[in-house]
Amino acid sequence: MTADSPTFAPLPSRAVIAVSGPEWRAFLHNLLTQDVETIGEGKARFGGLLTPQGRLLYDLFVVGRADGVWLDVAAEHREAILQRLLMYRLRAKVEIAASDAAVSALFSADPQDATDPGAGAGEWVGDPRLPALGLRGYGAEGPVGARAGDEADYDAHRLALGVPGPADWGSDRTYPIEANFDLLAGIDFHKGCFVGQETTSRMKRRGTVKNRMLPLLFDGPAPPFGAEVLAGDLRAGEVLSGAHGRAMALLRLDRIEGAELSVDGRAVRVQRPAWFEAALGQAAA
Repeated sequence: MTADSPTFAPLPSRAVIAVSGPEWRAFLHNLLTQDVETIGEGKARFGGLLTPQGRLLYDLFVVGRADGVWLDVAAEHREAILQRLLMYRLRAKVEIAASDAAVSALFSADPQDATDPGAGAGEWVGDPRLPALGLRGYGAEGPVGARAGDEADYDAHRLALGVPGPADWGSDRTYPIEANFDLLAGIDFHKGCFVGQETTSRMKRRGTVKNRMLPLLFDGPAPPFGAEVLAGDLRAGEVLSGAHGRAMALLRLDRIEGAELSVDGRAVRVQRPAWFEAALGQAAA
């Protein structure tokens, strides 16, 4: 193991649902924000299941397999997602069941490092949101030479890249575009209908999104969840999850540009990650 060895981190907050059967593609395609009709074996796509009003209920990764897909979901919501999928299934020829495959991540502190798990047990797929997030493993073992890490290490890596996570968007609390799903390959705007599609597409068509999740930088411990971000005397957003020196926040884009920001009397500053700026530019083109 060397200083630049990748980190292997089990993700116990995630769990797997197996979906198969002759009609699984059409079934999921009509529900999720992501195109699943063209997904191939060994590939992954990021997406969400929304409320009919377009709010984000659950995030998920769709992982292609020979006989269907695995859905990588928040463990605390797996039972609720199972019940919702069974409710939508009606008479579709689809099999839906919990899987015992454990979820893990393999990542490197160097975003230029092409993480390679090598040979070993389990299945690995590239994180479809951002290459620098590394790989996601299912029933996978830590590769030889990898550092042993945990979910806190992975969350610190994700936060350092400026990518929001489930603790930031919760369930039925925000819109997927506010959580940057459109910039992280989490919404396919060309696939046609899905639950919550009307509101999501309308936000996209308008071309102006008032609120986005972005990292805040500061000195010391993270402010409490929900703490108000101020631009002078104006409310500019709220703090979400965080750690020492850095937190995610849902911010009013029209109030943070060039403003002096504070939280609980402490100066904070916004970080706009390179991937965010690049994806925002592509979306506007």
